[in-house]
Amino acid sequence: MRRWHDESQQDATPAPSRRELLAMLAAAPLAAGAWPMHAATPAPLLARRIPSTGEELPALGLGTWRAFDVGASAAEREPLAEVLRELVDAGARLIDSSPMYGNAESVVGDLARALAVRDRLFLATKVWTRGRAEGIEQMETSMRRLGAERLDLMQVHNLVDADTHLQTLAGWKREGRVRYVGVTHYVASAHADLAAAIHRGGLDFVQVNYSIVEREAEERLLPLAREAGVAVIANRPFAGGDAFARLAGRALPDWLGERGVASWAQAMLKFTISHPAVICAIPATSKVRHLRDNLGAARGWLPDADERARLAADLERALGA
Repeated sequence: MRRWHDESQQDATPAPSRRELLAMLAAAPLAAGAWPMHAATPAPLLARRIPSTGEELPALGLGTWRAFDVGASAAEREPLAEVLRELVDAGARLIDSSPMYGNAESVVGDLARALAVRDRLFLATKVWTRGRAEGIEQMETSMRRLGAERLDLMQVHNLVDADTHLQTLAGWKREGRVRYVGVTHYVASAHADLAAAIHRGGLDFVQVNYSIVEREAEERLLPLAREAGVAVIANRPFAGGDAFARLAGRALPDWLGERGVASWAQAMLKFTISHPAVICAIPATSKVRHLRDNLGAARGWLPDADERARLAADLERALGA
């Protein structure tokens, strides 16, 4: 799965002004006064505590890779404004981005300002370069794009020059420029390196690929993170989405429906966030209907250890059918 973007294009599209953004959002069909009324208020989202502080974080967040890498037009940004507003209204907080993701940081920052929701978000992004000076410059640029004088979480993306950046971030954390520090990767072959970073200490978070389809992190990394008091963010909770094509037309097992699970997406997310080491999963989407479905995974029932095994077996049979 290719995750590398051409950073030279990050600033190719000029950001709209605040006035332009507000006008765009006011004209959107789902503007502030036009939200549909619902018959019942949804249950609150399940939350987990960050081990290093005890702060609560809802168990479902939002990734921005590809989904938020758009230009400045109303047609491109209105659906994302709807997603962001729905996310915040539901009580979710964590949005994860990176300078690797093209315009995503700028889009998140612009929309958060236009919707006046910055203070309700837990903003996480990454440093993705080599060298101390280059890292500082990139992180400061990310903060400007996100409109944040202080970031909730800064992570070293794919462990690129991790020792250098973690030294910088230790100082930034002492100074209050970042609240939490972490490292990330998205392939199982990097789990040993993530484990080594946890052993060295100083981390609040580790972000790793973990899903019902990609379970390698269960072997060592997730137990280690839990023992060390490091919060886990699960990326690739749908393993890149390939499973959905194979599940098309496959009915959910009856026992999941009896527990309020409405889709295979919810089933997969419930599996991920039910692991005791996982604080939050971050599926990316630009579609509000998908976000609403995903948010359903962070409400109500979660599988216990026996039910997790049953769910994994049922999914394996469905994928192999």
